[in-house]
Amino acid sequence: MYNKEYLRWCEAVGEEYLQAELKEITGNDEAIKERFLLNLEFGTAGLRGVLGAGTNRMNIYTVGKATQGLANFLTSEKENPVVTISYDSRIRSDEFAQVAAQILAANGVKVYLYDALAPVPMLSFATRAHKSDAGIMITASHNPAKYNGYKVYGPDGCQMTSESADKVLAEINKLDIFADIKKADFEQAKAEGKIEYVSDEVKQAYYDWCLGQMMRKDIFEKEPMKMVYTPLNGSGLVPVTTVLAKAGLKDITIVEEQRLPDGNFPTCPYPNPEIREAMQLGLDRVKELDGDVLIATDPDADRVGIAVKENDEYVLLTGNQVGILLTDYIAKTRKELGTLPENPIMVKSIVSSSLADAVAASHGVETINVLTGFKYIGTEIKKLEEKGEEERFILGFEESYGYLVGSAVRDKDAVVATLLISEMAAYYRSIGSSINKALQDIYAKFGYYLNKVDSYEFEGLSGMDKMKDIMQGLRDKPLAKLGSLPVVAREDYKTLVHKDELTGEEWHIDLPNANILIYYLEGGHQVIVRPSGTEPKIKVYYSIKGKDLAEATEIKADIDTVIKAVLA
Repeated sequence: MYNKEYLRWCEAVGEEYLQAELKEITGNDEAIKERFLLNLEFGTAGLRGVLGAGTNRMNIYTVGKATQGLANFLTSEKENPVVTISYDSRIRSDEFAQVAAQILAANGVKVYLYDALAPVPMLSFATRAHKSDAGIMITASHNPAKYNGYKVYGPDGCQMTSESADKVLAEINKLDIFADIKKADFEQAKAEGKIEYVSDEVKQAYYDWCLGQMMRKDIFEKEPMKMVYTPLNGSGLVPVTTVLAKAGLKDITIVEEQRLPDGNFPTCPYPNPEIREAMQLGLDRVKELDGDVLIATDPDADRVGIAVKENDEYVLLTGNQVGILLTDYIAKTRKELGTLPENPIMVKSIVSSSLADAVAASHGVETINVLTGFKYIGTEIKKLEEKGEEERFILGFEESYGYLVGSAVRDKDAVVATLLISEMAAYYRSIGSSINKALQDIYAKFGYYLNKVDSYEFEGLSGMDKMKDIMQGLRDKPLAKLGSLPVVAREDYKTLVHKDELTGEEWHIDLPNANILIYYLEGGHQVIVRPSGTEPKIKVYYSIKGKDLAEATEIKADIDTVIKAVLA
């Protein structure tokens, strides 16, 4: 069957670069099978895959089929539907965005398209500002250069719900990838008003909203700060520097090699601020300049990583550490300024550090823990909005370097996060402290927490099957100990059951189903195992308590003897 589809593509595809790829794999059954046996899977995260020819690749045809399915879904549910589209710096992102716009226009869907690359938060903001029925972001986020993706958003600016994604998928599955796709002429669709560029007014409204999230409006005048910033060749340069300049931060040095958009990411094969290699040029530059802080945003500018000075060196902070620092800084600053709402709420993912819960509670802030995926944080904001209480939301974060302040955006927002991290750095400097000192003060008060994520990769067609087998094995034969530490309780988010291993008592978990296992260990430690929703990886999240880093590291090493045996 896959060979038949391959031959059909050889006849139907007109683009020279795709034809060349198809010719290269002539007679290579394994390569043909890998590209054509499966279809690129559409889900709540949209599409994500390796660029290239084939049904299991990101190309204008798989993008076109997904868009036609989305158009059919929208026109069946809405009269005169509207979609907003943006894209980042990845290879063919602009092309995919234009193709999506053409297909939607041909199906009677009004399109607002960014005229230049713009990041995730600007797409989420504009989707809401245009009262769109959906948004599309062309990006593979922080994946390597060979990937691209297609994220779909709902009218609330959150990534699409499972229910809507299932309906879109049902429409996609009805389509022939060549015969059933409608496509308008781009220039004609623009002339007829079916495709319209996102206005400068909407872009400015986003910048104004970001500036509105500042708490100490004159901090950069009082305390000039030296910052190094890198967009990692992504979409963050213009919005981040625009907002920081408007906020009054004048001394910003851009890492020159990573300034301009470039989907090949020549200096960082993995353009992910979680990875030291991606940050190395920035680390070198901030050390050379003796700067206060290094900040990096990923290609679609939804994630942000930072490095701060510790003695004479610069250390990278984890996503958990930044989330904890922001929780503490925002809560105490708003309390000081009298702007902390009654019954304030912080929302975070269940895999993020429990230290944040303790810090929030110390300031009278309630923590709501949700499943991994920022749409779940957006859902909590929506619940508050429906009750007229959205002002209670003060911060949302995930340990994977994603933060949100304010409610006009409903996804991770590295632009506003960069602004508030910069404000925080300037404030601590103004009182003779630093971000690092503030973090150590938190550890001194609440205890040391080692929060770490390890990833185990499972590439190829067999990889997904192996991941499923591992997760099922952990369910069939539950682990009683991790290293020398007994498991005192387990949570399975597939069955939504919490089991106390000491008493045998079980109770229901009131969250949506997810393929996640949580182990609570003697001593207050926590280990979470979950397959990634966007990459062929199983991720293991550690929250280890110790009197210091050395003790926590030793405990983790003990736990890892079992984890590695199961996953390696």
